Amino acid sequence: MSTSSTPAAGPTRRRLLLGILLALGGGASMPVQSRINGALGLEIASPVGAALISFVGGLLALLLLCAVVPQYRRSVLGIVPVLREGRFPLWYLAAGAVGASTIISQAIVVPLAGVALFTVCLVTGQTFGSLLVDRVGFALGVRRRVSPMRLIGAVLTVAGVLWAASPRLEPGSGMLGLLLPLAFAVAIGVAMGFQAAANGVQAREFGSPVAATLVNFTVGTVLLSIGFALLRPAELGWADLPGQWWYYIGGIFGVLFVVISSLLVRYLGVLLTGLGMIGGQLAGSLLLDIFFPSPGALLHPFTVAGTVLTLLAIALASVSGSGPSRGRRR
Repeated sequence: MSTSSTPAAGPTRRRLLLGILLALGGGASMPVQSRINGALGLEIASPVGAALISFVGGLLALLLLCAVVPQYRRSVLGIVPVLREGRFPLWYLAAGAVGASTIISQAIVVPLAGVALFTVCLVTGQTFGSLLVDRVGFALGVRRRVSPMRLIGAVLTVAGVLWAASPRLEPGSGMLGLLLPLAFAVAIGVAMGFQAAANGVQAREFGSPVAATLVNFTVGTVLLSIGFALLRPAELGWADLPGQWWYYIGGIFGVLFVVISSLLVRYLGVLLTGLGMIGGQLAGSLLLDIFFPSPGALLHPFTVAGTVLTLLAIALASVSGSGPSRGRRR
């Protein structure tokens, strides 16, 4: 098996700026998806059911996109030959399981803690997961430099998200009861760094991030279907599903997140892509909790200040070198 395609060279300044802006926009799709899936999970009393509905919606949107765009249709037709030739380890397909777990964590944590605090925990894990993936050169076959400026940017990112979360750490805030679900969100965030790298490899070999995302959503849908059948075989029927259309579009925002991540990770590296999407997630979650607060949301000046610090930390990390180091993994 081989993952030997030469990695993309470090981005130019213009491409770097465009990549960061695209990452911010892609990251902003995650809190929207979190809000929708959290509300759906609460409505049907099934986090796994909400995750399954989200994945099915995303999968249908991808199939429609591939049906009408010839370029994507060709890349999808190449999926089976690529898998048969073993161009990457098949266990990279487990990236779909990470995506499914992310949706489940949204449905569990968001109704309890609000989008902003969930996002804080998720992106803390993403920061360290992305830093580790870039340092060891996992999946993409190239180790990217973790310069002092980039390391400082990552540390400040974590400081920013902790500052944003600090109002929920005060005595009497109910934080102790949230420790387990929030720890779950942090763990999922760490896994998302590895998911981004595995999806980046798939996008490279399939020739399109859309094909990689289709595989991701297919794997996630299969796993969630099995989990739903085992956990809730008869408790949730069609009559229990909400009638509002917006409950069913969360998967589309998940598609945007995975496609953009798979596209950018080869050019910006996992860490810089992750930091940019983290900034988008925090800014998006903050705006949601300002204009469309959920029952568990708590808006505080520290949340705003922590978000601003995180965005500044991302800018700091982006100005450092993003090219590969000399040591490469095969």
